[in-house]
Amino acid sequence: MPLIVPGITSEPNSKTEEWQNKLVGKTLSDDQSNETVFCKRDLPKETRIIEPGMMVTKDFVENRLNVHLKEDGTVSHVVHG
Repeated sequence: MPLIVPGITSEPNSKTEEWQNKLVGKTLSDDQSNETVFCKRDLPKETRIIEPGMMVTKDFVENRLNVHLKEDGTVSHVVHG
């Protein structure tokens, strides 16, 4: 089985990795962006923001960006699907 190291042996321009780099550790805002905040209107059209404890469907939508938040409102991780 080959060794996979993110950013080195994986696909470097993956959409998920790109959004992960843009969002993780930031909070989301309705109207501003800076080094610690990302504006929601700059997210892709098919985005689902998932808060802790929130119920979500398990349907797979290939282009949908799922943004997972921590209790403090910062982004913990993102996945497509």
